[in-house]
Amino acid sequence: MSTVVIQVGQCGNQLGLEWWRHIASDPGQSRDRCPFSSRDGKLAAVFIDSEPKVLQGAKQFLKNKVLDSSIVLAQGGRGSNWAYGYNGHWHEESNGLLHRAIEAVRRAAERTDYYGGVMLLHSLSGGTGSGLGSRLCEEIRDTFPAGHILTVSVAPHQSGESPLQNYNSLLSLASLHRSADGLLLFHNDKALTFAQTLERVPRSTESLSPVMPTVGSLTVMNTHIASCMAGLLLPVESLTPTSLGSEPWELIRSVCPIPAAKLLHTTQAYSSVRTQWDRLATSSLQSVPQLSSTGKPYSSRAVLAVARGNNDNSFRLSNVLEKLRKGHRCVSWNPFPIDHWADTNNRLGDSPSSRLLTVCSNHSSVSSLLDHVVQRSKEMLRVKAYLHWYQRYGVEELDFELALETCSAIIQEYGCQ
Repeated sequence: MSTVVIQVGQCGNQLGLEWWRHIASDPGQSRDRCPFSSRDGKLAAVFIDSEPKVLQGAKQFLKNKVLDSSIVLAQGGRGSNWAYGYNGHWHEESNGLLHRAIEAVRRAAERTDYYGGVMLLHSLSGGTGSGLGSRLCEEIRDTFPAGHILTVSVAPHQSGESPLQNYNSLLSLASLHRSADGLLLFHNDKALTFAQTLERVPRSTESLSPVMPTVGSLTVMNTHIASCMAGLLLPVESLTPTSLGSEPWELIRSVCPIPAAKLLHTTQAYSSVRTQWDRLATSSLQSVPQLSSTGKPYSSRAVLAVARGNNDNSFRLSNVLEKLRKGHRCVSWNPFPIDHWADTNNRLGDSPSSRLLTVCSNHSSVSSLLDHVVQRSKEMLRVKAYLHWYQRYGVEELDFELALETCSAIIQEYGCQ
């Protein structure tokens, strides 16, 4: 079962290149068994951007790995405007970026051995990543209704990257919640904190990531997110004997028990030596938020733990799952709140004895991001700030009101125990 990876916008393509470096460096991902490749051995990927600069710098890496039809570029950005990315410009209807992107996705899906769905990498704040990414998810849902959609969505810094970022995030989250099956949500603020921590602390036997580059915070942020993706989604032995490549879709089945709540939080802990799984679980829980700003405890609807390097089968014999269940405060109404996968080898590590624990949870702390976006958007809408920028490309106040209703309903859902 194959997954088509769609990279949209500057953030999505930078993150995607780090992801493919993980795939390329994994000796276990041979051409005939990698679920992220096509029948011809090329990457099952579509690269989309309204500005060519990121992918121009990656031409050497992409050489002979992708078809020309899988790279869809335009000359001119989308002005950090969700509406422009979503609807495009009036003169682009016949051969615009959206039309060419949909055609590239269709061709990529047809080249796979068995199409399972798409994984979309993008930002919530940029015009191309947020607007075009949202529109692509909607179109793919209509075109391939039986396929799954998993997004890797990167939220902007709360301190501000663009005056339009809260509008863009609001509209993106509302649209994605309607069309996607699951959203792996990463925060730039948390990733930057992680990157700064790595730059201050020397390499040790235990850390939060198996890969710790030292060149710039942006590189470390992207590498950390790509490492979390790889920890969750690369094939594991507990699934591959019968269903190679089903990891993204089994992830959705495990951690999204109800369609009203599908925003996912990910943590990771790594050891270059054979550390006890209990210690790695404790490390992973350190970055899990416990209380809201009002002092209310957060909870998880479901948790998936992926253990790589379990060559002595000690993971299943440990008390890790119980520790994670308590640490994530799993809800009482889910009779099976914890799922786990295991692999004897850790191909992401730097030694044969290394271990990696990646934990994905449907955690109610995501409501803090939604609440921030909703409140800031309401303040701007009250004074009609920047609305004319969106009306120019077909998005009216009613669209904002509907998005507010959707995101407010998600917040309310996560507030229920």
